[in-house]
Amino acid sequence: MLETSSRLLDLLALLQSRPFWPGPELCERLGVGPRTVRRDVERLRRLGYPVEARRGPAGGYRLAPGAEIPPLLLDDEEAIAIALGLRTAARAGVAGIEESSARALAKLEQVLPARLRHRVEALGAVATTSSGGPRSDPETLATLGAACRGRERVRFGYRDRAGEESRREVEPHALVNDRTRWYLLAWDRARGDWRTFRVDRITDPTPLGARFEPRPIPGDDAAAAVTASLRSATYRYRARVTLKVPAEEAERRFAASWGTITPIDEASCEYATSDDDVGWLALRLLMLGVDFAAHEPPELLAELERLERRLRAAR
Repeated sequence: MLETSSRLLDLLALLQSRPFWPGPELCERLGVGPRTVRRDVERLRRLGYPVEARRGPAGGYRLAPGAEIPPLLLDDEEAIAIALGLRTAARAGVAGIEESSARALAKLEQVLPARLRHRVEALGAVATTSSGGPRSDPETLATLGAACRGRERVRFGYRDRAGEESRREVEPHALVNDRTRWYLLAWDRARGDWRTFRVDRITDPTPLGARFEPRPIPGDDAAAAVTASLRSATYRYRARVTLKVPAEEAERRFAASWGTITPIDEASCEYATSDDDVGWLALRLLMLGVDFAAHEPPELLAELERLERRLRAAR
């Protein structure tokens, strides 16, 4: 009985690992004959797993999508990856998923062996994601993601940084996450050029059903194209800051799209960054986690002084 249960778990793990298993290969992996595999498949079906069989010389088995999610078998690395992903999702810039991510993480951590729980906690302590900032609607992200994958044109409303509203029709190519913000890289049909759209400023995205041929992304790298777009944008507040760390360390630790880094000497560098929200700009500097001296603009200096007073009062 114990051998049969162990074999069932092995069979389930194999079926969950790839879309289709030829019958002979499955028999070889399990070390049993075709009749035993058929009996084990039938046992899995009785347990609620929708295993489909294909007959003939090219026959085999696959685990089909079901009406409900059956229990999954995860190896150590898969469990750790999911746990870290849930921790990140609980703090990511997507509205409405924090609570569900936290609930799923609690369920997973409850059944994790102690050795894995310690690894997840250790990795989570260093693999942090900043909180705060604008939140993107998950339905909007899902619609845009499906349009990117299906190469389908989309029309949506967009509010730019000046608050101006417009309607856009685009060919969406990629969604890019930059800390707590999501961006859509798309070809704007009316403007005949690439544009980067903040997803939290997009409203009512509507797939149009019209397909398009993907265009070569600048530099063949969507993330790099978004970074270049953000760096070249004109923002209301432009900050100049001296960081008390070498330029090499700053380049390694900080998100490139947040600004540019210029070496000053072996122990410091100049950091130039910008944003339309001076509060977010100040928070960004504090989140760097290094000593710094801000030089401009005056609005940023005043905001940093205000935050310093609040922190002192909270002690």
